[in-house]
Amino acid sequence: MSMITTSVITQKGGAGKTTLLASLAVAAAEAGEKVIALDLDPQASLATWGNERVAETLDIDQVGPDQLPNLKAILQALEREGYTYAFLDTAGVANASGAIAMAASDLILVPARPSRFDILATMSTIEAAIGMGMRDRFAFVLNQCPPGRNSRAGEAGKGLSLLGLLAEPTITQRADHQDALATGQGVTEYAPDGKAADEIRALWQWVQRKTKGKQG
Repeated sequence: MSMITTSVITQKGGAGKTTLLASLAVAAAEAGEKVIALDLDPQASLATWGNERVAETLDIDQVGPDQLPNLKAILQALEREGYTYAFLDTAGVANASGAIAMAASDLILVPARPSRFDILATMSTIEAAIGMGMRDRFAFVLNQCPPGRNSRAGEAGKGLSLLGLLAEPTITQRADHQDALATGQGVTEYAPDGKAADEIRALWQWVQRKTKGKQG
């Protein structure tokens, strides 16, 4: 079975990139996948989260700047070890890790908050993906949306849909996400019966459907 690689990339700080990836990776592992999450970001937020983990449901490792040119070979070796999903936390396309991760990915998730500035900040990632011939491999995740029915989130979703594929569902801003990250957990572990957990599970199912057929 081929390993699926999904990267989470954004140029805008505070979009919830690492928090989203961590919980997605946990949800995938809970669904029965053999998961590894790789931290390509020099800030090493994902690796720090991994150091806080107690559960051994997935593996977390770092890929340093000197290892980045060998990312494809690293992923191939992980596939031979039996991993079925790899999640890459990157520093964005302005950093070398972003472009290298995109080239190695079956799916590129671009999180954005429902604001004009966040949406504009996605343009460099979109342009890079299109320039690499990967228009059909990226999708936006509308993240950290205000709770309840919100016109700003609705308008942002329409705008992102015009630019590319919009993943479902939108992710609401809830304290469970930050609290889970701080304790080395995914939100489905921290509050499994909460609304945040339900949204992450639904997003994982969307990712799974989107990448279906790529596991040979």
